[in-house]
Amino acid sequence: MSGMTRQADKGAAFAALHAGEPFVIPNPWDAGSARVLEALGFRALATTSSGFAFTLGRLDGAVSLDEVAAHTAAVDRATELPVSVDLENGFGADPADCAIAIARIAEAGAVGGSIEDYDQAAGLYELPLAAERIAAAAETAHGLGFPFVLTGRAENHIRGNPDLADTIARLQAYERAGADALYAPGLRTVDEIRAVCEAVTRPVNVLALPGLSVPEIFGAGAQRVSVGGGLAWVAVKALADAATAIRDHGDLSVLDARVPLREWLA
Repeated sequence: MSGMTRQADKGAAFAALHAGEPFVIPNPWDAGSARVLEALGFRALATTSSGFAFTLGRLDGAVSLDEVAAHTAAVDRATELPVSVDLENGFGADPADCAIAIARIAEAGAVGGSIEDYDQAAGLYELPLAAERIAAAAETAHGLGFPFVLTGRAENHIRGNPDLADTIARLQAYERAGADALYAPGLRTVDEIRAVCEAVTRPVNVLALPGLSVPEIFGAGAQRVSVGGGLAWVAVKALADAATAIRDHGDLSVLDARVPLREWLA
């Protein structure tokens, strides 16, 4: 199968998921975790900017577009599942930067990507600019020649501005600008999720939080549930807990974990 045919098939499968039953899209942080999640039966994957940055020994927001493109290619090569990419703010404030970011990850094999409306230096973008950025990304995404799901992200609720009305207004603007899916990380209640889902017509992604269950999120109208860096931090905590037990108590029993690598990586 040619690379373009493979990517087109992945794109069609990813688009179909957004028109079918609600689904969980977990977030691997490297090729190995992507392989495991595929073996466990998930139907699509989304990268995590924070988890990927951790693999480089950095905090979230401290990676380059070149590094994200290389990471995208590695995850895409490792799995037959559709891959969507966390592009943070598109690696620049200008709408053209967002378009370039979409093109770069598409070249690397992605069939989806998200653009958020927050800059670590400047804060939340004003809505007109934020919508223009989504429009530029959408123009590129929809001209690729294969299905590509663009997700517009409203960052209010994880950036110190939990204004639900403004979040909804932003998501509605991103829908008008051409986003195929919408995402407001940080929604914490079923009522908030339902309000967002009822206010837009595009599929909505919800970030999993410990206080909610997947059935509750789907019941409120969400099409997709992602976990962000959550699975990466579960793995990192297990590492730190085991290493601490060895350092402080000389306890080597923590090394008795066995995993079916041959099955997962076959």
